[in-house]
Amino acid sequence: MAASTLAMNFCTDPKLIMPSSHLSLLSTPRMRIRVKPNSWPNNLIKASLTLTTSAALSDPFVLQIAETLEDSVSSLSPSSSAPPPLLKKLREVSSESLLSLSWPSRKDEPFRFTDTSFIKSSQIKPVASVPQESSLLRIPVDTNLPGLVIADGCIVKSLPESSVLPDGVFVGSLSNLSSEVAIKRVSEFISKFEGDLFWSLNGVGAPDLVIIYVAEGCRVDSPLYLQYYSIKGSESESSELPMSNPRVLLFVEKGGEVSIIEEYLGGHEGKSYWTNSVLEVMIGEGASLTHSYIQSQSLAAVHMKWSSISQESASTYKLIEVSSGGKLSRHNVHVQQLGADTVTELSTLHLSTSDQIQDLHSRLILDHPRGYSRQLHKCIVAHSKGQAVFDGNIRVNR
Repeated sequence: MAASTLAMNFCTDPKLIMPSSHLSLLSTPRMRIRVKPNSWPNNLIKASLTLTTSAALSDPFVLQIAETLEDSVSSLSPSSSAPPPLLKKLREVSSESLLSLSWPSRKDEPFRFTDTSFIKSSQIKPVASVPQESSLLRIPVDTNLPGLVIADGCIVKSLPESSVLPDGVFVGSLSNLSSEVAIKRVSEFISKFEGDLFWSLNGVGAPDLVIIYVAEGCRVDSPLYLQYYSIKGSESESSELPMSNPRVLLFVEKGGEVSIIEEYLGGHEGKSYWTNSVLEVMIGEGASLTHSYIQSQSLAAVHMKWSSISQESASTYKLIEVSSGGKLSRHNVHVQQLGADTVTELSTLHLSTSDQIQDLHSRLILDHPRGYSRQLHKCIVAHSKGQAVFDGNIRVNR
């Protein structure tokens, strides 16, 4: 058995002189088409050539997954109703970004120690139906906290205590969001950050957008509980890999305070499935968010998770994470400082007790003075074929 602990403390202060860490950012230039008035024939030809060039540079395997995801979300939506405009926008932006992205290999620095080839060799089947009532009966819900149950990426239940949330707090589907202020905030924030391939695949395949909105000055005393449950799964000897794409947008406005608990579970131990999840967070000035994240999915599953956090001045973000499930589990944590005097604390524990990979990639970008961060990561490998990967980056821009 092997165990390791890494701790990092960091503080930015204009009184201190410290070098900036310049990280190499890999980006692929995108081709954009601009058509001038009264010149459509020539520009149409140029546009066709540009699109052909983009398609030629695209990864056929990625495009194949994107096509199956588009088909699956069409099946999940009633034929009589169109998706909300903001969800449609997310899907369009994500589809465009996939044209310049390829499947990662060990030659790519972010995945140098994380092998994703077995996902590529699987027959990826996005979940194309809402879970049946009979399937929902086996979901264990033992909590008195307000929140939601999300099965295979779809909201299937609102927990009873959600009805007693204070005024100014919304927890539910984007299609049920009625506050004009909240809708405006969602429209301003959606699709601003660009992650990796898995981030974009989630944007194409997300069947819904879960919105958590905490209004200015509002304090939520009880933690909000989000239970993610994977119902669809295949036998370990099968090549099929059911895929779900839950996506959550969380806003804590100026002076607000809230705690959330995200717990990922699987229906049957030993079943294979792929949970590809995204959480986007905006923490306003002087606001506070405590984020608990528990991952205990099947040891044959794939668990990909993105957490993108934006912190305005004098805000606080605290992450407490325990991850023990998944054949491959990877958590990408991206924290962006948008103002001075922010506090960021990351405490994580990864357990690898089988032939599995536990991977944490964290990145903190400090663009303003007096930003304080503290990170403590512990990992325990208790199997001869188990692996633990940690990549932590702190970037200080002058």
